[in-house]
Amino acid sequence: MDRAKAIRAIEDLLDAIGEDKSREGLRETPRRVADMYAQLLSGMGRTAEEELSKTFSVDGGDIVIEKDISFSSMCEHHLMPFFGKIAIAYIPDKRVVGLSKLARCVDVYAARLQLQEQLTRQIAQAVMTYLSPKGVLVYCEAEHTCMTCRGVKKAGSKTISYITLGDFPEDKKAEVLALVK
Repeated sequence: MDRAKAIRAIEDLLDAIGEDKSREGLRETPRRVADMYAQLLSGMGRTAEEELSKTFSVDGGDIVIEKDISFSSMCEHHLMPFFGKIAIAYIPDKRVVGLSKLARCVDVYAARLQLQEQLTRQIAQAVMTYLSPKGVLVYCEAEHTCMTCRGVKKAGSKTISYITLGDFPEDKKAEVLALVK
């Protein structure tokens, strides 16, 4: 991210809304906002390959579920946050990954301008690509501030998206969805 350019853009925004960017409360705001965006969008250009590369041998193919992985991301339509929880379920094919690595995978894809449906798919594709399980299911439930703070202003409304990739049997899908909801 071009930090100087971001600072100038925030200064221009403050000017455009009629604020005095030199007043005490706003003097450091452009720098703080630029730093915030650098942090919130730190996943740009990254993949979860490093996070999902350390695996361990396992016998059997029991379903592994990591649920209630909290996340926050930025809606690419309004540049407003959305946040919620994600569950990742996969059927190993002789290899499993440390559970913290699944949460880090979520962090990589959440830390960018995003759509919830795209975030759900990117996580599932990363698990399939880098972990090579038999199948994966990713479930995402989120609240979007672009719906709760502006527009229709429906506080508490949630959006759900999920995807399965690979060989994830229908009966197992129903079982996993019941467990993660």
